[in-house]
Amino acid sequence: MKLEPSKVIWFNGELVPWEKATVHVLTHALHYGSGVFEGIRAYKTVQGTAVMGLKEHVARLFQSCKLINLQLRWTESQISDAIRATVRENGHDACYIRPLAFSGYGALGVHPGDNPVELAIATFPWKGHFTPESLAQGVDVCVSSRRRMAPDTHPAMAKCTGNYVNSMLIVAEARQHGYADGIALDYTGYVSEGSGQNIFLLYDGRLLTPPVGASILAGYTRRCILQVAKDLDIPTVEQAIPREMLYTSSEVFLCGTAAEVLPVRSVDRRQVGSGARGPVTEKIQKRFFATLRGELDDKHHWLTPV
Repeated sequence: MKLEPSKVIWFNGELVPWEKATVHVLTHALHYGSGVFEGIRAYKTVQGTAVMGLKEHVARLFQSCKLINLQLRWTESQISDAIRATVRENGHDACYIRPLAFSGYGALGVHPGDNPVELAIATFPWKGHFTPESLAQGVDVCVSSRRRMAPDTHPAMAKCTGNYVNSMLIVAEARQHGYADGIALDYTGYVSEGSGQNIFLLYDGRLLTPPVGASILAGYTRRCILQVAKDLDIPTVEQAIPREMLYTSSEVFLCGTAAEVLPVRSVDRRQVGSGARGPVTEKIQKRFFATLRGELDDKHHWLTPV
């Protein structure tokens, strides 16, 4: 979806006009992928605009920075306040929020030590990657020829920019063959995740999802789905998932900040269940969206008012 510019971007401690938030072409992160980011959403609730998982997303931003040795000049509290201030200044009822920390301009070479660490926070209107029809009817996906990284290569637990070359190749391959997205296997051949989403399968009445050790990014939406399943008394197991289970499960869905809760109706052109959104996926969707709209009590404190 094409970006719709907002009024301002928070950049290194101040709100600057959207078009002024620029970097030099020799910025270290442009050449070596030395950046980390978060994908966050603010929702329009009956109580007003609220950010989903603000504390948790900011904490993961710091975790990612630690994993690739970026030293931020701001505290978690300061960044949380900056996110809320940017949403307010841009006048959003609902929006996507993109904090990005990166090694900036100063020296050119693989080692980033002589470059300043910069931080930008952009907010903009966002309708999501997928249509309301896709959320209701499901999408077609394939198993990608690209594997996720082994644990002694890239840090899968870091949401770092360099890792997303892998994601880009996964979704590009899928789109080339007529699918909405691709599912990656981990380095051992078990199911890992989508190009930018975690995955759940309903198998023999249990909700299954790959563990953190399967080279996944442990998503905040994934955490929320695990909690929703517990609230709904749906048995849930984190376990290694063979590829074959993608074809033999009664329901499959993807989840993430952008995807929210997205049913999968086929994998490699093999129908999943009835070939449409299943009843368990629909039940989870309804509880998830009702909480984010403020229609249900936010008993797990997902939302932070702006």
